[in-house]
Parts: sequence; structure tokens; C-alpha cells
Amino acid sequence: MQHFNISEADLLETLSFIMPLPTPMQNRVKEESLIETFERKKILLSPGETARRIYFIRSGFLRSYFIDEDGKECTNWFCGKGDLMTSASSFFTQQPAREYIEVLQDCKLQSLTWLELNAYYADFKEGNLLGRIIIQKYYVLGEERTILLRTQKPESKYDLLLKNHPQIELQTTQQNIASYLGISRETLSRIRRKKLELCHLTQNQQKIDLKFQKDLYKKML
Repeated sequence: MQHFNISEADLLETLSFIMPLPTPMQNRVKEESLIETFERKKILLSPGETARRIYFIRSGFLRSYFIDEDGKECTNWFCGKGDLMTSASSFFTQQPAREYIEVLQDCKLQSLTWLELNAYYADFKEGNLLGRIIIQKYYVLGEERTILLRTQKPESKYDLLLKNHPQIELQTTQQNIASYLGISRETLSRIRRKKLELCHLTQNQQKIDLKFQKDLYKKML
């Protein structure tokens, strides 16, 4: 298993960044949250199981996916350090899930149960408000992703994915990336090849410009 980076994300620090939390609530989270490590390829949730926990990713990288009628894996989400991960429909309704949650890189997760989370809502006004803010955030992200996949060109979708997850080429497979973008692996390869060619052209042009500037400077001496 890989060694975890000492700069792990912290659940309480992340929540406190959104809004200040009372000391009793902070103490409850420290006492009740479960910290676990999982290796790559571990399946945390499968269709038919009920999501009992919501995970905060201290380190590592995960995805959620489902299998379509043709038996193909379709990636819903990628989540990394500092993100929350669960099957939302299963966790919040406590009904069986329709998706998988898979560990893509060795990870350390901090989690709370559905009962613990709802107790925070009931016992602390800050917990209730915090829950609403987080749910709204992920609802907006889900809506934006739906619109993106339906309206944007593959190149634009790929650029946005790289913006959100700069290291994703090292964190998962090309097949998983293609399934997330809703394109074939061949299309993804063409996009990556074009970007690489453009990068080389830009670098060559920069070298030519630099040589021209040096030559010009010598003539001026």
C-alpha cells in the first residue's frame, strides 16, 4: 500500500471553513466519525446494498459507476481529497443503491452514519444549516454536470475534467475517463493526441520566438 501524504484533508477543518461549529458538535464528530484505510480496487458499495455511511476523503481517489443494459461501466463521479462520497439516493432515503463506489487509489476515509448525521441536524442548528449548504452545493454540481454532458463538445468536457482533477490521468484509466465523459475510448485518444500536438507546436513556437529575440539582440549590439 502507498504511504499517505501528511497533508491529508481534515473533516472538521473543512466543515469549519464553511461555517464555525460549536465545540460540543466538534467533539461529537471527533468521537463518532470512523477513520479507515482502503486499498485500490476496494468496492465500498454495490447495487442492492444500502449506503449506511457518508465518506469524507482525507486522501485518495474514488469513483461511482453503474453498469448499463449492454454491460458497460458508466462512471458517474470522480471524488478526491476533501470531497464527500456516498450514493446520495441510497444514503438519504436508506433504500438500496443502484451504483458501485470503487476505490481508485489507496485512500483514507472518515465517515459518519445516517443516524449520526441526522442527530447532528436535530441537536445543532449549525448542523442543520451546514447540511443544507452541502446538499445544495452537490445538487448544483450534479445539475451542472448533466447540462455539461448534454451540451458541450467532448474537447470542452475533457478540459473541464482536467481543470477539476489535474492529476486524473495518473489516478485512473482512460476507459474510466471516457465513460465519465460519455465518449468512446477512441474519441478520448484523438482528443489527447490533438492536445499533445498543440502543446508541441506551442513549445516549438516559443523556441523560435526566443531564438529570434536573441538574434535581434545580437544585431543591435
